[in-house]
Amino acid sequence: MMQVPLTVGSLLERAEKFFPKKEIVSRTLSGISRFTYKEIGQRTRKLACALERLGIQKGDRVGTLAWNHHRHLEIYFAAPGIGAVLHTINLRLSPEHISYIINHAEDQVLFVDEDILPLVEAVKDHLKTVKAFIIMTDKDKLPSTTLEPVYSYERLIEAGDPTHSFIQDIDENDPAGMCYTSATTGNPKGVVYSHRGIVLHSFALGLADTTALSEKDTSMAVVPMFHVNAWGLPFAATWFGAKQVFPGPMFTPKLLAQFIQEEKVTVTAGVPTIWLGLLKELEQGNYDTSSLRGVLCGGSAAPKAMIQAFEQKYNIPFLHAYGMTETTPLATISTLKSYQKDLEQEEILTIRSKQGLLVPGLDMKVIAGDNEVQWNGKEMGELLIRGPWIANEYYKDDRTSEAFKDGWLYTGDVATVDEEGNIKLVDRTKDLVKSGGEWISSVDLENALMAHEAVFEATVVGVPHPRWQERPVACIVLKDAFKEKVNKQELLDFIAPQFAKWWLPDEIIFMDDIPKTSVGKFLKRELRSRLKDYFIEA
Repeated sequence: MMQVPLTVGSLLERAEKFFPKKEIVSRTLSGISRFTYKEIGQRTRKLACALERLGIQKGDRVGTLAWNHHRHLEIYFAAPGIGAVLHTINLRLSPEHISYIINHAEDQVLFVDEDILPLVEAVKDHLKTVKAFIIMTDKDKLPSTTLEPVYSYERLIEAGDPTHSFIQDIDENDPAGMCYTSATTGNPKGVVYSHRGIVLHSFALGLADTTALSEKDTSMAVVPMFHVNAWGLPFAATWFGAKQVFPGPMFTPKLLAQFIQEEKVTVTAGVPTIWLGLLKELEQGNYDTSSLRGVLCGGSAAPKAMIQAFEQKYNIPFLHAYGMTETTPLATISTLKSYQKDLEQEEILTIRSKQGLLVPGLDMKVIAGDNEVQWNGKEMGELLIRGPWIANEYYKDDRTSEAFKDGWLYTGDVATVDEEGNIKLVDRTKDLVKSGGEWISSVDLENALMAHEAVFEATVVGVPHPRWQERPVACIVLKDAFKEKVNKQELLDFIAPQFAKWWLPDEIIFMDDIPKTSVGKFLKRELRSRLKDYFIEA
């Protein structure tokens, strides 16, 4: 067979060649702009030319601190196109972690959205390798800034060559991108993605039994482009020639609903908290969501009640998926097998609420100690994964030895596998509640609580207990219409039939808001810290 390298630049080249008329809809601070793939291709090549003129060479890190918009998409292809490495930086991390990440990656240049300048200015004196700052704005004049040297994104590409060629001597195993984990403990860990890994992951997103992404789709990545490359959607959607919608900075559920209606979005992706917000908006407004054929949800387990609302109330198929920064990220996705489509609705919902089947191309096992668990949906163990778009190390990090062993990624996620091979995440190893020597799944309790009509958000954490080691405590945000109307006992009575008595939370704490991580997951670490003396003081 021909040894033709799989490269990120080739994904855009295909869109330019076969889908030059297809549209990119981009929202920025000043409004909504529309571009074709032909125009995006020309702008990307101009940017690649400009980067080379700035001295960016093969292997150099190109950092971005930006929202989801067309300029960010252009950097996605311009940097790997010249052999550099796209480094998307999570702008919601602490300033300390952001400066650590930039220095650890050794970024040579930073692309910064105009509204994020204060964040970068606050850490600029700690940055050791950055040689230039490129500001992305719609304004003709650059905003005043203490950063230097600074360049205007639009002025740079104006001077670039729209026919500039991507370099050809790229090994498909060369690095094309990198992301850092969101650091629940310690410093963030870097993961480097190869050209080959990104292309193969893009293939996987087009499979009929995953997201079936194709030219016919209108894709809207709500998940940030700094969060595992928006789960790879910008790469795959560009390659396949799909129309793309980028919701930009500080979007709201109302804006998402309007985009779905007006742009006829067919596939969208985000974490559960995004979809809880959209559901609330759909209940309040009158939107046409008939174009949607799939809402892709990952990042943390989706509540069963939320899946039910999307599928049964709004007739929107819900694609429950699982992955990590280390898996590029798609690893499993919940789909029905052909002989399961006539099952009762409750059985279908149970399957939908699992993380699903392993994506073709990957391998997995679930182990407890030295043994693989039985596929009976009951035995729990740690999920291990390997495959061509799975990382095999952290970037310059001693913690590699903890997570990568014998050719496997040890995910740190506790799971069961049912008779059909469906993965169900029980918890993160650190989030399981150990009470009296027995394990309690916080995820199962959260899903049960979320099924109550009054509950908007629910999370469960293990809190130290003088007798039982740990006991579960539930933190609840009620929907506005039910505040002051629902009490602790009503919620406990609601979930009691589903669990052994000792599984039930010892306390339910009502909150106005549950703290969240930089990527929208519940920040259980902070809750555990707040509640660490709860039972001891009581």
